[in-house]
Amino acid sequence: MSTAAQTRSLPVPDGLEGERLDAALARMFGFSRTKAAELAADGKVTIDGVTAGKSDRVMAGAWLEVEIPAPAAPLRVVAEHVEGMRIVHDDEHIVLVDKPVGVAAHPSPGWTGPTVIGGLAAAGYRISTSGAAERQGVVHRLDVGTSGLMVVAKSERAYTDLKRQFHDRIVEKKYNTLVQGHPDPMSGTVDAPIGRHPSSDWKWAVTKDGKHSITHYDLIEAYRAASLLDIKLETGRTHQIRVHMSALRHPCVGDITYGADPTLSKRLGLTRQWLHAVSLGFEHPGDGEWVQFDSEYPEDLRRALDIISSES
Repeated sequence: MSTAAQTRSLPVPDGLEGERLDAALARMFGFSRTKAAELAADGKVTIDGVTAGKSDRVMAGAWLEVEIPAPAAPLRVVAEHVEGMRIVHDDEHIVLVDKPVGVAAHPSPGWTGPTVIGGLAAAGYRISTSGAAERQGVVHRLDVGTSGLMVVAKSERAYTDLKRQFHDRIVEKKYNTLVQGHPDPMSGTVDAPIGRHPSSDWKWAVTKDGKHSITHYDLIEAYRAASLLDIKLETGRTHQIRVHMSALRHPCVGDITYGADPTLSKRLGLTRQWLHAVSLGFEHPGDGEWVQFDSEYPEDLRRALDIISSES
């Protein structure tokens, strides 16, 4: 297989008249919309010789030219011990881990730190071979800066069944988060689409053409400067809780990326968002019985909660 970049040129078909460029590219070349948008943002796409943006509309018969970068080297799972990663449950189909902060779910471009998959490999766990090589067995993810429960599939049966349950919203994912201020109402639902941030590639935002996203929240306890919320997700978008809380103007405490007050973060000794995956429930892929697992707050979140409670 060639490792050099390729340039492909062809006219826009009549059936794509008036489509956005990223949508047209996705249909013509089999890219994801995200990949197509990235190529346009990098100046890799021209229409009739003029560099085009992802939201430009294409005209039938216009000459489209796309430079497709060489594929990156495959990512590799590095087996290494992960300090503080606890095994909550283990059987022939699944392994439940309590993921500490600072650990990614699996290898990804630009990430050189520890991963759940690498930690499991180092501990001798055999994981499902379904999915991309670097994501084998991973059916859902937690941000590097979010701690808590993750289930990983050990069998092919478990991988297929859990992917279905996440897709069909059967899985119950509950989080606790400490947010700045006091949401009004104290319990509610955020139903707002999430997409790439218009000006920051590493962030996400509520956008008109984003993916359908629903977050339910309920007050656990109100403090003078913050509120502890119980969060239930219907959908599982990247940074969903962080984006939705920021959109309510009540960002997760410690979440500097999404507008949290750095002074408060420093006072509480937080170097990440106060967000923890406290509960995970699903139909066990072995026998179909409902199972639920729970996780206690880690030390840094507990300490921050004690400080803000004492100030109230």
